[in-house]
Amino acid sequence: MSIKFGTDGIRGPVETEITPEVCLKIGHASGIVLKEMGWDTVLIGKDTRVSGYMLESALQAGYIAAGVNVRLLGPLPTPGVAYLTKSLRNQFGVVISASHNDYLDNGIKIFEGSGEKLSKEAEKKIEKLLRTDLKPVPTKELGKARRFDESGDRYIEFCKSTVPSEVDFSSLRIVLDCAHGACYKVSPAVLEELGAEVICIGDKPDGFNINQDCGSTSPKKAQEEVIKQRADFGIALDGDGDRVVLIDKNGTILDGDDIMYILAFANPNRTGPWSGIVGTLMSNLGFESGIRALGYQFIRADVGDKYVSKLLKEHGWLLGGEPSGHIICRDLVSTGDGTVAALKVISSLLILNKDPEEILTNYKKMPQVNINIIVKNKDILSESSIQQSIKKIESDITVGRVLVRPSGTENKIRVMVESDNEATASKYAADISALFE
Repeated sequence: MSIKFGTDGIRGPVETEITPEVCLKIGHASGIVLKEMGWDTVLIGKDTRVSGYMLESALQAGYIAAGVNVRLLGPLPTPGVAYLTKSLRNQFGVVISASHNDYLDNGIKIFEGSGEKLSKEAEKKIEKLLRTDLKPVPTKELGKARRFDESGDRYIEFCKSTVPSEVDFSSLRIVLDCAHGACYKVSPAVLEELGAEVICIGDKPDGFNINQDCGSTSPKKAQEEVIKQRADFGIALDGDGDRVVLIDKNGTILDGDDIMYILAFANPNRTGPWSGIVGTLMSNLGFESGIRALGYQFIRADVGDKYVSKLLKEHGWLLGGEPSGHIICRDLVSTGDGTVAALKVISSLLILNKDPEEILTNYKKMPQVNINIIVKNKDILSESSIQQSIKKIESDITVGRVLVRPSGTENKIRVMVESDNEATASKYAADISALFE
């Protein structure tokens, strides 16, 4: 069985790749590896995709066959599973989700007992075991399963605890787009219990509408609702709740770079753990310049929040993220958490008594053009003729960057071009895209 971990777990179409048979083996293989690491119980959460019920049962069987006890959490955001994994001790966590993809895909994300994504070494061990036959442990050593019904309430209380006691949400009207995903119950409850008036959209999952023209990847509906309702803020999450984009009262969409800049600006102590910030290869050059101007060090990780987390841990820093909206506030959470990041930004703005635009005028983004190209085989990117053509285009850009990479989760080539002139960036991005057509 040729299954490999990507930038964010294992992901693919349910009908051909993430099948019940595959999930059975993933449960068994990862159960063996994580038992060897010292954990004998797994927490399983999921988003709202219709395939989640089917894959949950298969995963459960695989873990039980490996002698691992199972606690079923039901629909819960990915960061909620990470939080409970760390909070409940001596357990590891699994999320059944394809994040921002549509309902035809699904995937598996695994957290170690620390609440952080699996190491590369553990992933390789699991991949190796997936190529072997499944052999259950002796019957007397089989794991047991039960429901854990407190998961949502515990995560709600945790999210509320991240808001400073002096911050009052009672004067706020907030539009919340849950992407018809895993946050549809918990995130509205968090904001309501903090005192905000909450206008929810994307909170009626039917198993098929997750991320469909809504959420952080399609925030237009939330943007329109903010203007219509004269709201103070809009929050758009993705299907599993680990990404977020914000909308200010004027309808301006704030991406991950904007969110991190506000958090960096709001932090008065820029030494020690707050002396540096981690972005990724996708972070805007203007954002990097702005962060350095605030007095921070700045480094780039590979694309993927687990790589951001790894560099944060190595440097002992507390803030990192991606333009897509994966924001890691390591002083509060171990992984990207859209709800917590939104709460922290809003709290910071209330404490500063500033609107986002007052802060964001301090840095200027460089025009950036992104194009996603669907391909049958991502290996086409390694062909010498393609590489030579990309290098030629790259050498023509005097100010800016070119980044062409395979998606870690989909059959796509992702093209990013930055230039001091938007028309120039668009032209070169189109030239690169034509290479693959």
